[in-house]
Amino acid sequence: MDRVKKIINASYAYRRGYFGEGVGVAIMDTGIAEHADFRHRVAGFRDYIGYRERRYDDNGHGTHVAGIIGGSGLRSRGQYAGIAPACHLLAIKVLDQKGNGNTESVVRGIHWLVEHQEEYCIRIINISVGMVLSARSEERVQMLKAVDYAWDSGIVVVAAAGNNGPRRGSVTIPGISRKVITVGCFDDGKEELGGQGLKPDYSGQGPTDSCIVKPELVEPGTNIISCSHTGVPYARKSGTSMAAPIISGAVALLLSKYPRFSPKDVKLRLYERAVDLGLPRQKQGWGMVDIGRLL
Repeated sequence: MDRVKKIINASYAYRRGYFGEGVGVAIMDTGIAEHADFRHRVAGFRDYIGYRERRYDDNGHGTHVAGIIGGSGLRSRGQYAGIAPACHLLAIKVLDQKGNGNTESVVRGIHWLVEHQEEYCIRIINISVGMVLSARSEERVQMLKAVDYAWDSGIVVVAAAGNNGPRRGSVTIPGISRKVITVGCFDDGKEELGGQGLKPDYSGQGPTDSCIVKPELVEPGTNIISCSHTGVPYARKSGTSMAAPIISGAVALLLSKYPRFSPKDVKLRLYERAVDLGLPRQKQGWGMVDIGRLL
């Protein structure tokens, strides 16, 4: 994470005292494990898979994503701290041990978050759930309506672009929504991958069927070190699921400085301050976030 934070210039925010305080980030994923880097900042947990009350993560993906967004880095003396280490987290478990889930669970989770957004100061929903474009039309409509509902209710929704690239139009649902912020990664070349089991240029690319530019942004997503759900404190994972929480963390920093920003304000700011990487439009969208420029 040190490398990532240097790339996106996160130190700018920290030097000015912005760490994401008061901003609630909901993570729709496999859950969240007990980890020293989260301490008392997990404000809520909902389980739509096993319906347990005590928080857990039987896969590790959600814990890793949570660490990228808001881990404190306590176990690593700050080396693997997340982007917004003072934000508070809500974990919504909608994926099982194998990373599988269903549309109904995601929709129910989103509606619960909207209902409780004031109670928990929920400003951001991070979704690394990806539904392929060949999914049943009813499920597609349900998912897209749910994320748009959250956005219209005042919550910034950040979605991963999926790992089905590099063909055009390969962004997964709900990343194809016109409203949400969709994130791919730019470091998905063969030389960066190593033994991660992903094909080169895996990041989902646009445009959508409606000719909407997707993804809007790209970030590092390959070999990202973050919190683990096992006895080993940190693990390495790759995918656009690791890129999306970088933007969620960056938005948490932005909202800690500008708490009155609406989702539209946030998206416009990201567009205006993005750094063009010189990659094809269908690959990078607007470009990459630089937190110094963003704030």
